[in-house]
Amino acid sequence: MKPFLILQLRPETEASDNEFEAFLDKGELRKSDVKRVRLDQEQLSAGLALQDYSGVIVGGGPGCVSDAPDEKSPLDQKMEMAVKSLMPEITDADFPFLGCCYGIGILADHLNAKVSKEQYGEEVGPVECTLAPEGRDDPLLEGFPGRLTVFTGHKEALQELPDGCSHLMASEPCPFQMIRYKRNVYATQFHPEADSDVFEVRIRVYRDAGYFAPEDADQLVAACRAAEAGVSGRILKNFVDAYGREGR
Repeated sequence: MKPFLILQLRPETEASDNEFEAFLDKGELRKSDVKRVRLDQEQLSAGLALQDYSGVIVGGGPGCVSDAPDEKSPLDQKMEMAVKSLMPEITDADFPFLGCCYGIGILADHLNAKVSKEQYGEEVGPVECTLAPEGRDDPLLEGFPGRLTVFTGHKEALQELPDGCSHLMASEPCPFQMIRYKRNVYATQFHPEADSDVFEVRIRVYRDAGYFAPEDADQLVAACRAAEAGVSGRILKNFVDAYGREGR
């Protein structure tokens, strides 16, 4: 199969490497099956052709799409703009895309939907999600239970469903947990690659990033370890199967 393009926006090496390994694990991918680009360290090739890839997977990161330009570091701006530069072609061509956390904000912003910190932010840890009616019929969620626990933690969120999108999954604190644009462009507010081990790393790396009080870190790790949140990783495997092993 053609490789998957994995774009990462985490400048912290431990968190970036851990996220990358989680994508490989949950997607049942080998390193030879992907092209990894750490956007904090390298730029997208000027001659990059999406058709050379099976699909694009975008990871999370500490940045916020809704922050004003003067609130973003030059690095955050550079990484975000790199992903945004691909969005017109991805959405116009309905090219396979899976944006995780940061990725849903980038997709929604490109589609001119409101992304902000006004409401729907979620604390770090497990949250219960419910499949929306359209989610029950979506190929990436085939065979999923009506309710499942996922890992999340974000300061900003979609305030509305972008035009042209299907609403696939919701949680009580955040209504837009998973969406699909057209047929092949997906995004999740939660982290489908994350399990309790992955989130323990992120809690340690980002304990001073304003997501939670640093003294709560051990309590959050314990809550993640107590949660049964293994189902969401199948989204990555289903994405890989749909667009890689079986083709479009």
